Amino acid sequence: MTKAAVITVSDRCSRGEREDLSGPAVEQELEAQGYDVESPVIVPDERPAIENAIRSAARRARLVVTTGGTGLAPRDVTPEATRAVCDRLIEGIPELMRAEGLKRTLRAPLTRGVCGTIDTTLVLNLPGRPSGAVVNLRSVQHLLPHALELLAGETHHDETEDEEDED
Repeated sequence: MTKAAVITVSDRCSRGEREDLSGPAVEQELEAQGYDVESPVIVPDERPAIENAIRSAARRARLVVTTGGTGLAPRDVTPEATRAVCDRLIEGIPELMRAEGLKRTLRAPLTRGVCGTIDTTLVLNLPGRPSGAVVNLRSVQHLLPHALELLAGETHHDETEDEEDED
């Protein structure tokens, strides 16, 4: 079972002013997908705190999912923190999330979430609303196992699968 970690980025939740609904929703979705998920960690919308939380989680888990801090507000800095700690970015995953999100809301292109790698760990930013976070996660769930296999060095692939993708 693949280990996953969830980080909620929210000033209000970190101060105890609001209940974290996104972290538990993402945790539940990941568990339904077969991941062994740690309890969500909550950090404020501050780059150093987000960077430290991502680095720490990447030492323990193969998949690190953040929720929150991906919008346009001045304190939304999760993408910048993620870029700062990742070795490589994977542009296609957030592109797919935004494309799928556009089917539900015309505001989907305003989310700035990114996806990247830290060694053999995949880091994925999701929006802060519980429904948006779960919908975005579901839109890319079919890619995550293969991405994690590739990061682990398992580079075999099924040629018939590639042929089906080309049709």
